[in-house]
Amino acid sequence: MKYLALLFSIFYFSVSAQIIKPDTSFTVYGAYLKEKKKRPYISIASPIKSDKFKTKKNIVFANYNTGNLALDVVYPSKNNAKLLPAVLFIFGGGWRSGDRSQNIPLAQKLAENGYVSITADYRLSTHALFPAAVYDLKNAVRWIKANAAKYNIDSNKITVVGFSAGGQLAALIGTTNNDQQFEKEKINSHTSTVHAVIDVDGVLAFDHPESSEVSTDPNRISAAAMWLGANLKENPDLWHNASALNHADKNTVPMLFINSSLPRFHASRDDLIAKIKPFNIYTEVHEIANTPHPFWLFNPWFDQVHKLMVTFLDKEFK
Repeated sequence: MKYLALLFSIFYFSVSAQIIKPDTSFTVYGAYLKEKKKRPYISIASPIKSDKFKTKKNIVFANYNTGNLALDVVYPSKNNAKLLPAVLFIFGGGWRSGDRSQNIPLAQKLAENGYVSITADYRLSTHALFPAAVYDLKNAVRWIKANAAKYNIDSNKITVVGFSAGGQLAALIGTTNNDQQFEKEKINSHTSTVHAVIDVDGVLAFDHPESSEVSTDPNRISAAAMWLGANLKENPDLWHNASALNHADKNTVPMLFINSSLPRFHASRDDLIAKIKPFNIYTEVHEIANTPHPFWLFNPWFDQVHKLMVTFLDKEFK
């Protein structure tokens, strides 16, 4: 553990000339098999077919020696006289696994409700350490703005919505608008400013009494430590800097929290809300009873999740 950051650096340097295969330890189907043992009534929320939206897939928006970063755009079929809000979806998987396809069903439902939905890649901890993923997702926002005219997007109405590790990233992005330490590796001259956040079971602070991201097993490296490149004792400032709680201030955007019934995934949510309340920044919280962590991927909770999202977004932007 003492030399974790150094080992990561050596690893990335040694593979810099090749494309790294993705980690597949987290998949929707794998999560389904696990959760179905406890809840036999669940089913996977699958992509739908509809003439209400169109899809453009595999659009490369950035390239690194570890591979291309791509995104998919799901947008309303109907021509609209007004510009439409956009929603950037950020998948979860412990900052080291998962992929953008797992958010397609929710992206489709939002497109049916008049939103341009974008599901994007970002570099995982197997490819690059924090804050590379933050740079990537802010670049996805820049891509959205650069292509706003093509997809009839209102660049002043962009929301980031994330799930688990993606929720942590979404919250961090929504609390660091114009923070120059995260404004690097730009793909174009557009700003990365976003205007709202939906955090679905993503922690807001790594070093917090409610968080379980610090491993108590000396033989186990936590997912957070893998992504951050050091454990908490080695680099507490790094852990604090990766936490949305420590960036929340008067510039934080409106936030919707949709949470499971597992408290560990709400870590410091209430503290963050209390921190921005004096600035009259709107927040909304929904905890869904008797739910596993990846509840948004499954029926019977899928419909409730997308309806909560649409209600919040309509309130903010329509």
